[in-house]
Amino acid sequence: MGRLTLSSRAESAAKRLSGWSSRIRAAPRGVRSGRLERVSGLMLEVGGLPMTIGNRAAIASRHGWVECECVGFSGGTTFLMPIDPAVNVAPGAVVYPANTPALAGGRFVPIESAPPLPIGDTLMGRIVDGYGRALDGHPVGSEAPNNYRSTPINPLHRQPINEPLDSGVRSINAMLTVGRGQRVGIFAGSGVGKSVLLGMLARRCVADVVVIGLVGERGREVREFCEDTLGFEALRRSVVVAAPADASPLARLRGALFATDVATFFRDKGRHVVLIIDSLTRFAMAQREIALSLGEPPVSRGYPPSVFAKMPELVEKVGNGSVPNSSITSFYTILLEGDDIHDPVADTARGILDGHLFLSRELADAGHYPAIDIEKSISRVMPRVTDSRHQLAARRLKQLISRYMRGRDLVAMGAYAPGSDPGLDEALRLWPEIQAFLQQNMDETFDMEHSIAGLLMLTGAADAP
Repeated sequence: MGRLTLSSRAESAAKRLSGWSSRIRAAPRGVRSGRLERVSGLMLEVGGLPMTIGNRAAIASRHGWVECECVGFSGGTTFLMPIDPAVNVAPGAVVYPANTPALAGGRFVPIESAPPLPIGDTLMGRIVDGYGRALDGHPVGSEAPNNYRSTPINPLHRQPINEPLDSGVRSINAMLTVGRGQRVGIFAGSGVGKSVLLGMLARRCVADVVVIGLVGERGREVREFCEDTLGFEALRRSVVVAAPADASPLARLRGALFATDVATFFRDKGRHVVLIIDSLTRFAMAQREIALSLGEPPVSRGYPPSVFAKMPELVEKVGNGSVPNSSITSFYTILLEGDDIHDPVADTARGILDGHLFLSRELADAGHYPAIDIEKSISRVMPRVTDSRHQLAARRLKQLISRYMRGRDLVAMGAYAPGSDPGLDEALRLWPEIQAFLQQNMDETFDMEHSIAGLLMLTGAADAP
């Protein structure tokens, strides 16, 4: 019995020594630290702590630690930007790199922060911030964090776009058919129904996973969008990434990037994904704030060159990848300040996206929802995912809309004599039916088959061979 007791004690001691040895090997060989030297606007300048761009650090404050991220450096100065609002930070505050012990109360303690949720199926139905930290108050779980990051795709490895996406919105299905893997911009001023259209797309589009990035929008709209616009059933198959307007520019920037990472993860797992970013303009504004704080010169309406480099870098990560039978169909909202279609962000977005939906203030003021201006909108991949009969019918309806718009002023003034223009006569006769076809209530759903059938019947092509 004595020998067995000694043997068990020896085994227990060996296990303890092994555990201590592994902890010692995993511990840092030394603890580096720096000092906060200057605060300039959003930028925190730290001396004596060289870091790599993208790495994290923590600054001591009166009420704990302020998490920051390295966004640049110059000589011996490291430029940090706080992830959350920096309060109660004093001059000369000590700065430690992330994942290293920090000296507090005469001893070294680990710097702890809210852990990010792992990218995977556990994210379904969750609401997180731009760093993947839970906002919905639900349990985080014990699964280890996933450090997945999307990478650029070889353009020759992308799968072609050859299948339409059923958006559930009749005017889009019929007139501006979207393909799986397409990247579409929704251009609109404020108050013309962007959120309503996004809610319709999120609830009704045919997809395995819906990823929604609410970037830089009003904070009160996050809960309203999730509970009212999106709804419980749609939220179950969705991941919501919220970085509202009061978040730091770094958090807003990371919100769009994290939502893109989540979408690309599910695509690479063989899923059909719909990614909605609201809005791409706020993403550009967040990058502008960071770049101007670093001293980058503005080149166009206050936007520095890095903004126009970051936008295609974000957009080119989505679309179809190398995995067959998977896709990311993305919708980006672009806010037109003052309804100016020549805004620098809007011009850049039109050049890098595969189509655009323009929302008209005139239609919205007239109660026409969704307020999509069919004349100004285009889907560049529609010819690839539709047959010739569908294309001819859509072109015919667009001609009728254009003819009505050009001649309506003459009709309103009484200067038009019926019969003098057969094309305008037909447009005037069909106009009530055209308006009814292009409008849709929030609680209505029109699949692809019914949308095309309605288009063919409206244009008289239903009986054509």
